[in-house]
Amino acid sequence: MGLVHFPHALAPRTSSIASLLPRAPQTMEETGLPGPFLADLVAKTLLQAAGAKLVELATRLCLGGALVGAVCQAMRRDGLLEVSRRGEQESDVVFELTLAGRARALDAFSRSAYVGPAPVTLEDYAARVRAQTPSEPVTLRLARAVFADLILADELVDKLGTAMNSARPLLLHGPAGSGKTFIARSLQRLLPGPIAIPHAVLAQDEVIRLYDVQCHRPLDADDAALAARAPLDNRARPDARWVACERPVVSCGGELTLEMLDLGFDPRAGYYEAPPHLKASNGLFIVDDLGRQRVTPRELMNRWIVPMERRHDHLTLRGGARVEVPFEMQLVFSSNLAPGALDDAFLRRIGHKIEVGPVDSHAYARIFASACEDEGLPLDDEALEHLIETLHGGRGRALLACHPRDLLRLVASRARYLEVPPSLDTGLMDWAWHTLFGDDGDARRDAAASDSPRRSS
Repeated sequence: MGLVHFPHALAPRTSSIASLLPRAPQTMEETGLPGPFLADLVAKTLLQAAGAKLVELATRLCLGGALVGAVCQAMRRDGLLEVSRRGEQESDVVFELTLAGRARALDAFSRSAYVGPAPVTLEDYAARVRAQTPSEPVTLRLARAVFADLILADELVDKLGTAMNSARPLLLHGPAGSGKTFIARSLQRLLPGPIAIPHAVLAQDEVIRLYDVQCHRPLDADDAALAARAPLDNRARPDARWVACERPVVSCGGELTLEMLDLGFDPRAGYYEAPPHLKASNGLFIVDDLGRQRVTPRELMNRWIVPMERRHDHLTLRGGARVEVPFEMQLVFSSNLAPGALDDAFLRRIGHKIEVGPVDSHAYARIFASACEDEGLPLDDEALEHLIETLHGGRGRALLACHPRDLLRLVASRARYLEVPPSLDTGLMDWAWHTLFGDDGDARRDAAASDSPRRSS
């Protein structure tokens, strides 16, 4: 499944872990989790660890030591735990399962093998997602500032900023290689991050794993770990069941199916994996190469009509029960197809259709210069003119944003192979052109010419 995280280019506007995360619960009631569920989670953790200190249990469950201690004391009264060793401090006490406790743990494992941070309730998760929905508008000044280091036309930047303000799905369309996917990923810059994401959610006594290292990038893993190891009496510490992260960017391409947009149950593990669009909550969900999926655009839009309008989705648990989850993300479609090739019903529900086409010669030159620097090639105005006028112009190929980097990577790799200094020799440029496009001229002649790094006259 194509779940990809793309790093945030700008520093987050908020850096304090404590200000992002909820306050840690102090009692079992404040967790919102059923007492039997917490007891099962402690039992399974102890069965895996073959006994553990109270502080170790608290760290693994991402709960306060006093709270976990209260759960353990209740389990002791029920004959499920015993104290095998006491230390100098309360946190050093070591618990082990009794025979009855092992039976309880094995029974719990048969129903769900989830062991890890205690989940948050679905109600708490939904409330947090809605609270983290961007409320500040994207302004012209902000859009121009965050895209200042990218080579994008002002008109395109203005369209993107306006589209993000509408909170409606947007479609980026244009030829392959025009930079649609790159631009879609860059929209994260316009989101006011960071946010809090829970490790897991409990819905109708079922665990849904949400936090995914492939999709979510922690803001500061060291600070989060420190918060989880806070002293037992630190009532101000943040809730370690949540992770402070940059706003996520999740992308699915041709592999996307309707089945992927529902909960994925693992019968061996006994818990659910959140679908990709739920992992993208409060961030971006990109459907790349629209029209190439095994699901048609019409089927995809029919699946999301109600969620887009009502800002919530319904997911199905085993047995047929359905749970309501928030549908709060910026939905971005990217396609090589022109809007006219898509279904009218689909297009009506897309707020903005933004064309990403060829760049002008000035922008092309800036991309070329940047690519030369990245590949360690000396910038050569004569080579650039040859590329634009002779190769692009003579072959009738549009100036697409991907071409300079694609071509110069080939030039650099050819120079390394020939053991010659990297340069923009005309022969190497011609060879790279024919290698990339496979059109026009005698490729064998150009390959032979590239063996001599001298500039042709």
